[in-house]
Amino acid sequence: MSALLLFGDTERSPALRHEVPLAIIDALMFCERDGHKIVLTSQLERSRIARVLPEAEILDFFDFGMRELRQQGLSHEEAEREVVARVARHLELREATVPGDFPLALADRLREDGVRLVVDDRAVQRRRRRKAGAELEGVLAAQRAAEAGMSAAAELLARAEPDGDGRLRLDGRELRAEQVRDALRAACAAAGAPCPPDVMVVSVWSGFGHEPGSGPLPAGLPIQVDLWPRHEESACWADMTRTFVVGEPSAEHAARIDEQERLVRAALEEAIAAVRPGVSGRELYDLACDRFEEAGYRTQRTGPGEDPTEGFQFSLGHGIGLEVHEAPTLGLAGGEALVPGDVLAIEPGLWDRRLGGVRFEDLVLVTEEGARRLTDFPYELEPGG
Repeated sequence: MSALLLFGDTERSPALRHEVPLAIIDALMFCERDGHKIVLTSQLERSRIARVLPEAEILDFFDFGMRELRQQGLSHEEAEREVVARVARHLELREATVPGDFPLALADRLREDGVRLVVDDRAVQRRRRRKAGAELEGVLAAQRAAEAGMSAAAELLARAEPDGDGRLRLDGRELRAEQVRDALRAACAAAGAPCPPDVMVVSVWSGFGHEPGSGPLPAGLPIQVDLWPRHEESACWADMTRTFVVGEPSAEHAARIDEQERLVRAALEEAIAAVRPGVSGRELYDLACDRFEEAGYRTQRTGPGEDPTEGFQFSLGHGIGLEVHEAPTLGLAGGEALVPGDVLAIEPGLWDRRLGGVRFEDLVLVTEEGARRLTDFPYELEPGG
């Protein structure tokens, strides 16, 4: 690969956060060429960056004329672009690999000076596929927070009771998805990894896909809780799903829910057992599709039936780290081979328009020998069971 060039802030750019493992809200430039790292930043960040990247050459915006450019009337953004162009000339940079989200205006400015920019998302992603050190510890910390959040949700559901109208009540009041979400978010935040406000508490009554769910929760039907906390210190994510049923399902639904639970658990275990370096995400996905299709369910591979939501109409999972959804993909487009250090969220599930569905999601670390499960939480549908 030619020189790597990144520009932005480490709060919004996972590629930059990987290279400069600090929370920095102002824009900076990172360049690596022949193993030599250069960071263009301000005096405010210089000492912090030097502590985490002692081998890097650190340059200052002001040393390349930032003050004078602003005094000439350029906007802050225009001055930043001009300084980066001056630094590129200083480094004699003629070609660089950039991610697809590299700033367009900056790309135009560099190309004006003859710098050839090659967009290669996979090359940039490959630099952070192998989780280790602080990033792996961050994922583990986020996962422990996810388990605390799931415990809070399960405890709330375990205290609920069905009423005569097929709804759950807690302490004499209707239990709503929003209450469960508030409880799990508070638990995750207390563990140092807050959740976004759109984490999911869904049932056949409310929520499908990435809809967060709202309103009353049903008795005797599946309730899926899908949460993804982000560890504040490392900026790493976890992702986890469990399904709960509170109260006895009706006779017409009980057998179907039992079948969903059995098939989804088997698909999860089969996928994890097949994880090893060299296997592709598509191969893992096909294992789950084979199992579900043999049982008579539609999958994304076969295409939906009358109802586009029914069956297994999503991928088997994704990588996770500094993004909640990152490479590799475990689905129809999952052609990339797994590598040691990949952290995967594996999440098979089935959905039925009459009763909802069952989904379980665990994190696993790809090792040289196979897979190490990172999630530690029971699968029983009965909360607290």
